[in-house]
Order: sequence, then structure tokens, then C-alpha cells
Amino acid sequence: MNSALILAAGESRRMGSPKALLRYRKESFLDTLTGIFSGRCDPVIVVLGAHADEIRQRAVRPATFVVNAEYQRGQTSSLQCGLRAVPASAAGVLFTLVDHPAVAPATVDALLAPCTALLRVPRYRGERGHPIWFSRELTPEFLAIPADSAARDIVRAHAAETEFLEVDDPGILADIDDAAAYGRLMGGTQ
Repeated sequence: MNSALILAAGESRRMGSPKALLRYRKESFLDTLTGIFSGRCDPVIVVLGAHADEIRQRAVRPATFVVNAEYQRGQTSSLQCGLRAVPASAAGVLFTLVDHPAVAPATVDALLAPCTALLRVPRYRGERGHPIWFSRELTPEFLAIPADSAARDIVRAHAAETEFLEVDDPGILADIDDAAAYGRLMGGTQ
């Protein structure tokens, strides 16, 4: 079984309110992702930081919540915090940021299908997106990088062991960082 890891620790400064709580498909971003992942991964781990109490209280779907006390150090510190909660028995980790709620369930199924690659990255029309899947074997490498480094350095170091999945899913590219991006997302789905 794979675990899922959703990073929801950021301050959401550009958005002005916690992105995890924005509405999409009649649920919050967080509940949308948790719903897609929970039938396929166990556990679904959500890393909180800024707005942790509010997000946890308003989450409807069950998840394992961990709080990154050092969330201001950036995404890598939150990734590392979440990875420490992944069970040793997990075959791999399905990883995403909470501001990517539009991924299709079929894309998640494709990412989680058995494979020999160390990483799986979805692509839509040649552009890489989220979520990504990585083998448990890479966890020590992600945990060893400095918290102010970029996790993508590990991904680049394993380019030869990465499988890129071409998917018909523009949702993998929907990165909702500000009100304009949220407006575009909501304009396409009601």
C-alpha cells in the first residue's frame, strides 16, 4: 500500500485565506484531495503549519494530521515533516500540494499502478504536474537534504529512474496560487 502526503502548511499570502479551505467540487481543496486519495492510499497524511487549527477543525474527511512547527522554512521542511509520519510498510508516497485540487482520479490510479521506476511524474501536453509518486527507497534522500533546499533536486538526480506518464488531465497543471488562478479554476467547473 502507498501513503499519500498533502502539504497544506503555507501561509497563503497571495490568496489572502487558507488555500486548503477554498471550495472546489462542493468541498474544500483539502477534502477534495483527501477524498480522491483515501480510497487508494493509507494513510493520507496532511502537513499543516499556518492556520493549522482552523484547517483541522474545518476538514470533513478523515486524515492523519501532522504540524510542521518550522513551516516558514519552506516546502521541503513540510515534506520532511510529512515523510516522518509515513509508515515503514508504505511501498511509496503519492505527493502533492493542497493548491492542486483538480487532478482526476484516473490520473491517481495511473500513478499508483505497479512499476519499477523510482518516481512517476504526470505530464499533460508535455508539461509536468502534480501529484507525483515516489518509491519509499527515496525517503532517506528527501530527509537528508537541507530544509531550505528544493526537493526537485532529488527528482532531477533520479531522472533516469523516472517514468513520465502522459495523461489527458489538465488538472495536474492547475496550481491555484492567487485569486486569478482560482477564478480560472472555478470558471471551468461548477
